[in-house]
Amino acid sequence: MKLIIGLGNYDEQYTNTRHNAGFAVVTAFASAHNMDWQPKDKFKADIAETTLGGEKVIVVKPRTYYNLSGDAALAVKQFYKIDNANILVVHDELALPFGTLRTRIGGSDAGNNGLKSIIATVGPDVARVRIGIANDLLERQPAADFVLGRFTADEQSKMPDIKKHALELISVFIAGDFAHTTKNV
Repeated sequence: MKLIIGLGNYDEQYTNTRHNAGFAVVTAFASAHNMDWQPKDKFKADIAETTLGGEKVIVVKPRTYYNLSGDAALAVKQFYKIDNANILVVHDELALPFGTLRTRIGGSDAGNNGLKSIIATVGPDVARVRIGIANDLLERQPAADFVLGRFTADEQSKMPDIKKHALELISVFIAGDFAHTTKNV
């Protein structure tokens, strides 16, 4: 069983913001596999489930705010008894340039409060797909304002390709062949 967690803020006002890149990717993944979202209050999340290649896959969009994502992650992990080796977190990454996708297993939170919450509740040894969001606007505003800002028109036009490559990385994780990689889209 694999658990895929997309990080983002649940409220409608955050749709298409940089901080919701994780939500955008897991939403595209669920859509590509004809998965239906079900609100699950006991998990503080929306959940979609399917079976791919004989592997049960649970996709999660926490309904907590981004910085409390670990609450939902822990609830789902404990209910389904999922080992950390079978958990993938998909999130935006301020330390990477826009269009960069980087995978890793474990590591620090690098200042990402959603990851900090997941590490505090679930542990640091989960797999990650990091979606680079940094651009030159970051230098001109506080980081919190930047991540809650919307993608530029040029960035928005590139998001379908970024999502496509991120979905490939999720498929690799599900297949059990996940490794550290960096890809510039």
